[in-house]
Amino acid sequence: MFTGLVEELGKVKQIVRGTKSVRLSVFGSKIVDGVKLGDSIAVNGTCLTVVDFSRDWFTADVMPETVDRTALAALKAGDTVNLERTLRVGDRLGGHIVSGHIDGIGTILTKEQNDNAIIVRIGAGPEVMRYIIKKGSVAIDGTSLTIIDFGADWFTVSLIPHTAARTTVGLKIVGEPVNLEADMIGKYVEKLLGLQQTTKPVEKITMGFLEQHGFTL
Repeated sequence: MFTGLVEELGKVKQIVRGTKSVRLSVFGSKIVDGVKLGDSIAVNGTCLTVVDFSRDWFTADVMPETVDRTALAALKAGDTVNLERTLRVGDRLGGHIVSGHIDGIGTILTKEQNDNAIIVRIGAGPEVMRYIIKKGSVAIDGTSLTIIDFGADWFTVSLIPHTAARTTVGLKIVGEPVNLEADMIGKYVEKLLGLQQTTKPVEKITMGFLEQHGFTL
């Protein structure tokens, strides 16, 4: 579990491509502090497992399912990536609850300066847009951001200078892909509403019901 607050901008050290999988090595001196084999690190919002590490880099295996469903497949050596370690019990939850499981790949459509902020418009598919609401949360490359507006297949977020300088969302240019994770709460609400619609209503308990089912003498 993550918060969407990027701890460090890392650099892709090496990518070894298999037939369908990828082995990804990333430079990040802060992120490997205290790391152990098997720990999870979010790379551009994608939860990956550490399989090797040194004092300033770590390596993770990216399975075919993750390669197919995230923008990690487009990475190359030297690219900048957002890095975040897992949330610890007792930490402040400064962003929102982020699982590290990507819902879809978006595209940066426009970036416009608005005083001290940058307004970024992201194109996204229905698998993400179904959960988008004004003032709701979304993770873009693992960065927790607030939605300011949306249409049928796009939404916008606003970056303060700090976020623009310290995340890939601020560094990427128009046309580049980004990983998108919708707010987990919206998914649970959708699931619960679906269950309510498909579950047979509970019959009201009356004396007649009790007599019919043998609960009275």
